[in-house]
Amino acid sequence: MRITPRRLAIGMSLWAPNLFSGIRVRRFADDWTHATVELHVNVLTRNYVKTAFGGSMSAMTDPYFFMLVMHQLGRDYVVWDTRGEIEFVKPGRCVLTAEFEVSREKAAELRERAAGGAKVLEWFETVITDREGDVVARVRREVYVREKKRVTASRG
Repeated sequence: MRITPRRLAIGMSLWAPNLFSGIRVRRFADDWTHATVELHVNVLTRNYVKTAFGGSMSAMTDPYFFMLVMHQLGRDYVVWDTRGEIEFVKPGRCVLTAEFEVSREKAAELRERAAGGAKVLEWFETVITDREGDVVARVRREVYVREKKRVTASRG
């Protein structure tokens, strides 16, 4: 059975590390170009000073860029999340939101750069915002892309 964007969003929201960290995947776009993720800051998910854990904010951004790239490129590519950076701007005290976008054009560029088995490292950026739209954190994630060896070999 092929995973649909809706099923993946539900599954990721129910996955224990996300569920117990207050992380909810609101949606993946049908064409895998966009995702929306929320972090609910409450008595179970806040730190000693009643703000969102930095680790939870990092976790809410961890897999989504690589997942969008992976689903757009398909099974002929290895795609990993390799590094992340987060800059905390202000305390998060309510529902926090992160939006992820990987355009069709960016996916096509990555496919072209990875042709022949080349290793591609690409940085993606997003922000985490609060209900008022204020930036709580700026996040960068590095994604690794490479055409699978069996595909490269079959072309040779």
